[in-house]
Amino acid sequence: MQNKKWDFRILSAHGLTIILWGTAFPGIRIGLEAYTPEHLTLLRLLIASFMLLIFACINKMHLPELKDIPIIFILGALGFIVYHIALNYGEQSVSAGPASLIVSVTPIFTASLAFIFFSEKLKLNGWIGGVISLIGVAFLSLGDGDLLHLNSGVLFILLAAFSESLFFVFQKSYLKKYGFLSFTTYTIWAGTICMLIFLPGIDQEIINAPIGVTLSAVYLGLFPTVLPYIALAYITSHTGSSEATSSLYLTPVIACFVAWIWLGEVPTFISIVGGGITIIGVLIAHVTGEKDCYKQNENTL
Repeated sequence: MQNKKWDFRILSAHGLTIILWGTAFPGIRIGLEAYTPEHLTLLRLLIASFMLLIFACINKMHLPELKDIPIIFILGALGFIVYHIALNYGEQSVSAGPASLIVSVTPIFTASLAFIFFSEKLKLNGWIGGVISLIGVAFLSLGDGDLLHLNSGVLFILLAAFSESLFFVFQKSYLKKYGFLSFTTYTIWAGTICMLIFLPGIDQEIINAPIGVTLSAVYLGLFPTVLPYIALAYITSHTGSSEATSSLYLTPVIACFVAWIWLGEVPTFISIVGGGITIIGVLIAHVTGEKDCYKQNENTL
């Protein structure tokens, strides 16, 4: 039987996620030059929600059941409010490349949460890889290499990764019910509605922001805010949350390259060491676990 992991559509969804999310990290750094973390998040979500509204009207998308609205708002808050605001605050002091490397621990958080809440098996390599990745994050948290200075932005980015993991783990049953396109749309709309409390003052920031910064925010809203989530929801609906988040492995490669070209960010030696350790930990924890999981699935067919 054909391995779903190598289905062309799933591989394409992975590729789309890697490229667009890789460009998001430097895009956020640009956006934060003129927008607060809250307003940058709101602007992204407003743009994304408007585009999805057009899509929903054209396709006559049905509204969710009333009983599911509370969980849609909770997941929307986790996946689109806490994640984006925390990441924005983190990137105020953490460069785009290291930020993307820290977010790459999301698959480990996801696997751990799936183990805790749904009793999905997490093998020894998962725990070992998790510890190694956290050591790598500790190196990245040193920022400019000052051993006495802990970059608090790392804690915000870890919070973002954890929040995103909760979103991925608990959305699966609803993806089966509503489909990946509809449910992603619902959660983005829910997140946008909650973010409207930050609407005051955003008009002045838009007026005062350089056009290049605003265009960066528009790009974030049109592409990284919508398409990767739809792609990941598609993968999750077919293979599970752990497989879906494996897209994050190569995201730092794109993020570091784009940040170097776009922002002139050159990683420090300690960032390279920390990033290498983090990626090794993620690979140990997740890639080998994926192989074991697939072998187990084959035996059940």
